[in-house]
Amino acid sequence: MNGDGSVKSEVRSLPREADFTLQTSDLFRRTFTHVVATLTRILGPRHLALAEEVAQDALVKALQVWPHEGQPANPTAWLIQVAKNRALDHLRRDRWLADRAPMLEVDSVVPAIETRLRGEPTVPSDDQLALILLACHPALNREARVALTLKTVCGFSVGEIARALLSSEEAVAQRLVRAKRRLREPDVRFEINADEQPERLESALDVIYLLFNEGYAAHAGHDLVRHELCAEAIRLATALAADPMLTTPGVHALLALMLLQAARFATRLDEGPDLLRLEDQDRARWDGELISRGLWHLDHAASGDRLTAYHIEAEIAACHAVAGRFEATNWERIATLYDYLLAMKPTPVVGLNRAIAISRVHGAAAGLDALRSVAGGDTLARYYLLHATLGQLTLETGNRQSAAEHFRAALACDCSAPERRFLERQLANSEAQPDH
Repeated sequence: MNGDGSVKSEVRSLPREADFTLQTSDLFRRTFTHVVATLTRILGPRHLALAEEVAQDALVKALQVWPHEGQPANPTAWLIQVAKNRALDHLRRDRWLADRAPMLEVDSVVPAIETRLRGEPTVPSDDQLALILLACHPALNREARVALTLKTVCGFSVGEIARALLSSEEAVAQRLVRAKRRLREPDVRFEINADEQPERLESALDVIYLLFNEGYAAHAGHDLVRHELCAEAIRLATALAADPMLTTPGVHALLALMLLQAARFATRLDEGPDLLRLEDQDRARWDGELISRGLWHLDHAASGDRLTAYHIEAEIAACHAVAGRFEATNWERIATLYDYLLAMKPTPVVGLNRAIAISRVHGAAAGLDALRSVAGGDTLARYYLLHATLGQLTLETGNRQSAAEHFRAALACDCSAPERRFLERQLANSEAQPDH
């Protein structure tokens, strides 16, 4: 098994038929959580690592068997049964877990998952929701909660988590080790007390948003958008919104934000496929159904008396969604919303987006002035969008030589293939003519 326990890394390391892999890789990522959740409920949170190990074993078994015998009618139930059998093998060698063995011998039927971006996603089982909230246990600090949930619930590799958190792989790996060690302690329960729920839910929303962001703008690889990650994030948020004990205005706000952003998927690339900037997208092709659903959830997010960052970000997304033309975008409103967001969430990424909004209202020079206050942080040093934005705004001021330097710095960072091609075009454009 791979050292970081990632579903994707495990699947990629195995010999298999290419066509079969295309059909099953998304299934494995989507069902991994169900397998781990079922085993964790039975074994208890102390044995989360064992649940992950036998779930991985089940995926390996499927890759060995399914190409020859065919995929079963209910692949999720098949994977869970194989994982339970593997857990029984471990139990027979571990007296400490012997009292749990009879529970594993009870048959369980788990419906197959068919999650799509459009339409109403399937609501996951209570076990899966419990696993999400378990990974956000208050005994863990926020960084550990986020890392553990991205790995266990979403199947992220250590490298993917590091990119999503703008951190190093070594730091993420250490967080995961410490988190699992803490979950093995006797006072950690799978059940959730009512007074713990708000804190756990807040962490769960953080993780779901990070999952969506990694899919919305993949940090590496051939694709700009990883649709399966965005679909999974929307499915998880929809599950929370559908649960009367878990839904909150913040859940609706996050779901609204993701739906409104997902509505633009079809227009973010041309036929190349090359990256299209917001001003170059065909808004007639934006998904009206997703926009309507997003606005519906944004309306429901208005209940209650607590304003979250998701409320503000969803309102920003709505400003873009309702503008029929790029020129009709209410940039003044967006810049004001970013002022509020920066006060609530003073992160470098928010500061970067605020600077872009300011440049739309007051010009590129004003945007650069706003960007200088966030450009010096180490957090964004490896973030290509910082350097790309500096390059674009500098180019708009007419300083092509300086813009080219920023685009070269952006190309030195991790980014997807469509983003890299876009940056190369911008670099070539900045080098084409002398400065004014």
